[in-house]
Amino acid sequence: MRSLKSQIESLLFITSRPLSLKNISQIIGKKVDEVEKAIKELIDEYDNRSGGIQIMRIANNFQMSTSPSNAELVRSFLKDEMTGELTHPALETLTIIAYRGPISKPELEQIRGVNCSLILRNLMIKGLIEEVEEKNNENPRYIITFNFMRYLGIKDVRELPDYEKLSQSDVFRKILENSSSNESKKDEI
Repeated sequence: MRSLKSQIESLLFITSRPLSLKNISQIIGKKVDEVEKAIKELIDEYDNRSGGIQIMRIANNFQMSTSPSNAELVRSFLKDEMTGELTHPALETLTIIAYRGPISKPELEQIRGVNCSLILRNLMIKGLIEEVEEKNNENPRYIITFNFMRYLGIKDVRELPDYEKLSQSDVFRKILENSSSNESKKDEI
């Protein structure tokens, strides 16, 4: 049971959106009732330790959040984070999303070559990007927001410098294709 709780805890920690009980059980490959029991135990553990993190539940959806007792501290920190400058990796990620969006996290990570979870979360907190879910696609995709466009003073994403050239760039397509073909070769081995 400890391993199952650990897996659930990791999923809830890395996701930026609520996960359903059914979704968690599918990802982990366990029965819904096993997952539900493990989540209840996790919630009890978090509640009993009175820490800075809690697990919220709405119907059969779960998400980690900060404790209400730390709301002012978190609000103050996020205000600084939202008004602070972007790091070079965050600017790089934002640029890729602006020119190539909507783009999934795996595609973005193939282009950048590194895990982008925290950067995506920070860009969403700052209101510069947002998730869009597509019915046919398991992975959410990311696009820039109107706030980002307002900040740049543009009305249309095509107003970005060299947008036509960079948004259609074969470099990105080749990176994604090479990565996909390499994955196929690994599967064949």
